[in-house]
Amino acid sequence: MDLIQTIQEKAKKLNKRIVLPEGSEERTIKAADILIENKIAQIILIGNPDEIKSEAEKFGLKNIDKATIIDPKNHDKKDHYIDMMVEIRKKKGLSREDASKLIENPLYLSTLMIKNGDADGEVAGAMNATGDVLRPAFQYVKTKPGVTVVSGAFIMILKDKEFGEDGLMVFADCAVHPNPTAKELAEIAVTTGHTTREIAGFEPRIAMLSFSTKGSAKHEMVDKVVEATKLAKEMDPSLQIDGELQSDAAIIPAIGKKKAPDSKIAGNANVLVFPTLETGNIAYKLVQRLAHAEAIGPVLQGMAAPINDLSRGCSVEDIVRLVAITCNQAAGIDK
Repeated sequence: MDLIQTIQEKAKKLNKRIVLPEGSEERTIKAADILIENKIAQIILIGNPDEIKSEAEKFGLKNIDKATIIDPKNHDKKDHYIDMMVEIRKKKGLSREDASKLIENPLYLSTLMIKNGDADGEVAGAMNATGDVLRPAFQYVKTKPGVTVVSGAFIMILKDKEFGEDGLMVFADCAVHPNPTAKELAEIAVTTGHTTREIAGFEPRIAMLSFSTKGSAKHEMVDKVVEATKLAKEMDPSLQIDGELQSDAAIIPAIGKKKAPDSKIAGNANVLVFPTLETGNIAYKLVQRLAHAEAIGPVLQGMAAPINDLSRGCSVEDIVRLVAITCNQAAGIDK
């Protein structure tokens, strides 16, 4: 059984409630039909019920009647969610009039459903920009206690099984935060470790990457990684973390042994934490293209509840996968 199958089988057992705010979008509704048919999650679609049902009939979808469909303009909890919005954002001056308009936006409604415990996670972005998806999430769901930064991890499935965990590796941050501080980088390392356990299903060996290995170069950017490594170990002593390590020292046993002989991570890392977004984003795309690796993600991490953002060029299969991943994340947060 491959990783995706494993993630989906676990999701079936979890039976989580995932809200899809782009309920009548073609790929989303087709993915919802597959998710319901395979019992991967309980699906909540937000949109005009008549429009959703019409789209389901047009595409010959047989399972959409088993989804919970919520009309953002007219539903039983609308006033309650408005009250919640005003209370949460009262220091920002949000009026009830403005909240009444915002709650009809499916992206805001979905986050309020999660905040109120009516859904376990959200997947959106097939027809909305990342900023539009994340803005209500930051305002209402917010980050986990003790976490100040949201980041994006990619699960990399390599053809060469010698690397990582039988060809599986996790890269972060490749999607969200351009230039984290040492503390933020430490948080990214810790949340990536948790993502690795919850989604990829193996024990993380985390390498904090730099252009230096154990003092081989002196620079403020190296100092940041050294400090982040120290802080990450303090934040979660259960995680195996080491740095600063160059990328070859992190993943090639002979080089790791030569450059960092006392490190348990060097040469054996299965999680790579990059010092900046540009290095992480460049690296995952190069590995994806040059090594013909499969890149699953980004999996957004650090939120108090799983809210994941799709590419607007996503496929139906991408949505199905990300919903299954979101179910697994929700279970990890429950723990």
